[in-house]
Amino acid sequence: MSITLGCIAGFIAWFVTRYFIAGFYIIDQNQRAVITTCGRADRLGEATTLELPIADALADDEKERYAYPQVRVVQPGFYWKWPWQKVHRVSIATATMNMAWDPDEPEANRGGTILEAVTKDQLNIGLDGQIRYGVSEANLYAYLFGVKRPISHVMGYFVSVLRERIANFESPPVEYVPVVGEAAGAEAGVNYGVSINDLRKNLRDLNEHMDRECRSSAARYGMVLDASLITGIDPPPEVESALAAINTAHNQVSSDISLAQAAADQKIVQSKRAVEIETLKAQAEIEPLERMATQLETLKQSGPSVLKAYVRNVRMSLFGRSERAFVEVDS
Repeated sequence: MSITLGCIAGFIAWFVTRYFIAGFYIIDQNQRAVITTCGRADRLGEATTLELPIADALADDEKERYAYPQVRVVQPGFYWKWPWQKVHRVSIATATMNMAWDPDEPEANRGGTILEAVTKDQLNIGLDGQIRYGVSEANLYAYLFGVKRPISHVMGYFVSVLRERIANFESPPVEYVPVVGEAAGAEAGVNYGVSINDLRKNLRDLNEHMDRECRSSAARYGMVLDASLITGIDPPPEVESALAAINTAHNQVSSDISLAQAAADQKIVQSKRAVEIETLKAQAEIEPLERMATQLETLKQSGPSVLKAYVRNVRMSLFGRSERAFVEVDS
């Protein structure tokens, strides 16, 4: 009898320990969790992720494929669950990785250090940079249950978008300044450019394009690409010396054109100032004559005797300042 009671007491103790005490769990500050009951996630009614702002980045034909149910997210704290429930913890901390890293094949892309891509002019280049990513708290269902390996899908999507952008990249149009003569051919060469040079000069635009294109990753795979930073674009070794020579010639032509334009602008400004100076001198000589004409017109309107008196006074003033006068006498 005592053995039977001992077995029963042991079973009760084991049951309480296994299914009640062990049911307590803790969610850390950098974690979120989803509870499944008999394998089914605790959902928020019939709500889907299409009702959330993250779905705005999806195209219309993609919304039907990426309509995931909204689930109840367990926030940090101390909780208890039933024996038939399971806790799925997820870290929401932001992580950083090399954009060349392949989660399915770590040895690819030179050991996850350089990502290769082909430019529009068929030049094979190497890309180096970092990606910041994290788990989307608004779409934990896709991360935990919708996709088998979300990081693989995200990296594949990112690399596909990046290579497509590199293959079709064109530098933004620059303001055209008409040039005639011998400099026209040189300017045409400068405006043509080299694709890798355009990519290097427009790294910021390239990074911003990648950020815009990857905003849909939260709605697709439950992961957020916080930022992508492409830091280096290197040509293959066999064309690096040729590319350096092209860059040198390009910079020399640009410098010569800039100097010629500056000299021409300076001459134009000097010519404009010379014209202004001569115009002011002519105006200064004309101004007294115009004022005298105005005065004579006013005197003429006052009467013919007044004008004659003014002329006589002027003549007398001139005779007073002269030392010798010649008078014409009728014979």
